[in-house]
Amino acid sequence: MIEILNPAEVERARETGALVADILQAMKSRAAVGTNLLEIDQWTKEMIAEAGAESCYVDYAPSFGRGPFGHYICTGVNDAVLHGLPHDYALADGDLLTLDLAVVKNGVAADAAISFLVGGSRPAESVAMIEATQRALAAGIAAAGPNAKIGDISYAIGRVLTDAGYPINTQFGGHGIGSTMHQDPHVPNMGRPGRGFKLRPGLLLALEPWIMQDTAELVTDDDGWTLRSATGCRTAHTEHTIAITADGAEILTLPSS
Repeated sequence: MIEILNPAEVERARETGALVADILQAMKSRAAVGTNLLEIDQWTKEMIAEAGAESCYVDYAPSFGRGPFGHYICTGVNDAVLHGLPHDYALADGDLLTLDLAVVKNGVAADAAISFLVGGSRPAESVAMIEATQRALAAGIAAAGPNAKIGDISYAIGRVLTDAGYPINTQFGGHGIGSTMHQDPHVPNMGRPGRGFKLRPGLLLALEPWIMQDTAELVTDDDGWTLRSATGCRTAHTEHTIAITADGAEILTLPSS
């Protein structure tokens, strides 16, 4: 299903998007050396409840996962890039942490992800990976102009990532979003310009460039959810929810401050 939102629904999506961004920034500020992933999950649960919102994850049970997710935020460390299931792990200096969050409020969902380094260590290759996903996301958003198509976004994202030397996996990518978290159209992180669904005002898309340093192959962890790089290399993931407008794209998942 491809859902086109009306102006009132887009306005509600702005509120949801700001909430997602605010929670992610709060969790980033708390993610210090020694912080446990389960603490991050609990803090996220509390912030969602305080805002009168609902988790998109806790009861989420798609075909690719093992039963309901059961937690409130995805926490991927180092080689874990997608669907990272929170578990009993204390963050170490130099860990590359990805936080991915989706909530619904007033009937509209928003989805975003950030990757960052914990503590004072700044491994150059990890910094480069994070920055590559950020540049790719910016390129994808810039490509979401009037009369553009999904393939234009995918091509813009893929061009940045391949130029930076990273392999690209197209099993998982961006997606439509609206009253539910995951909708059509699928937005792969590589594509051909001029192809696919034509963008329309009111369409919401979650764009999410993610990469693994030296492979395009994923493996599923024993928890049935966490997707890791097949070689154990580090990974990075950046995501925004955007609204297509008559003039281009509006980023919805920016912090309220």
